[in-house]
Amino acid sequence: MEDIVIVGGGPAGLTAAIYVQRAGKHAVVLEGAACGGQILTTPKVVNYPAIKQISGADFALELYEQTIALGAEVRFVKAVSIEDKGPKHKVVHTTDGDIECMAIILATGSSNRKLGVGRENELLGKGVSYCATCDGMFFRGKDVAVVGGGNTAIEDAMFLSNYCRKVYLIHRRNELRGDAGAAAELEKKTNVEFVLEANVTKLVGENALEKIEITKLDGSKHFIDVSGLFIAVGQVPGNGAFANIINLDNFGYIAAGEDCKTNVEGIFVAGDARTKAVRQLTTAAGDGATAALAAVNYVR
Repeated sequence: MEDIVIVGGGPAGLTAAIYVQRAGKHAVVLEGAACGGQILTTPKVVNYPAIKQISGADFALELYEQTIALGAEVRFVKAVSIEDKGPKHKVVHTTDGDIECMAIILATGSSNRKLGVGRENELLGKGVSYCATCDGMFFRGKDVAVVGGGNTAIEDAMFLSNYCRKVYLIHRRNELRGDAGAAAELEKKTNVEFVLEANVTKLVGENALEKIEITKLDGSKHFIDVSGLFIAVGQVPGNGAFANIINLDNFGYIAAGEDCKTNVEGIFVAGDARTKAVRQLTTAAGDGATAALAAVNYVR
């Protein structure tokens, strides 16, 4: 019987493991791929307190080594489902057998929804980004584009308009889906241009993004010269395997507030997997600490 099993080895999960270990309990982290989560593919992290600049891969490695040094155990297996057998008796079913524990922290994160355009992965970090607040400052004084029509796309375009020379907001429909008031404010910006009823169909550039091909709904095509493309077409949370016992919202995120408690006693959530307004590296770490201390108190 393990103390606390943490599903997910991203920043939230590993931070949770650190706090569990420092509180005198044993943490077992389950990771189906590589520790680090989305931060692994980020070329530069420049908005984490006390670290001026670090690559996402180096940040993930440092966090992993810190977790191991404190005595936490990381198992590279995938959790396929969880089971609640009552107070302080949970079961995590994995691809390598079952693990019984007293509490569970779900830190499964989410993944960015891709556009599905050729060379999207190849140009990631070389002009293509899924986080304007993370990478926008690298494009100061340059022309960029945002793809999407929801609140995130509107917020990203507004944020970028403060630093970039020109911002194109591209959306496949004839009107934005996000907040009308925010869209109206964005429309007042002189350096923002709406490109509606259009899709990004091609990315051009050798070592970095140079231009994008736009295809209108009438079939016409043209190119726009940009140095950056910020994709804001939604995220996909990895919580489907737990829907049988954990309450999810309409978008698949685990329903939980700032206390990181789910609807099941003894099961907690941390990071991008839960319902929240801001999904950043710092908020993932904060959730990890909160969920860990709540789980430790529950076990005690």
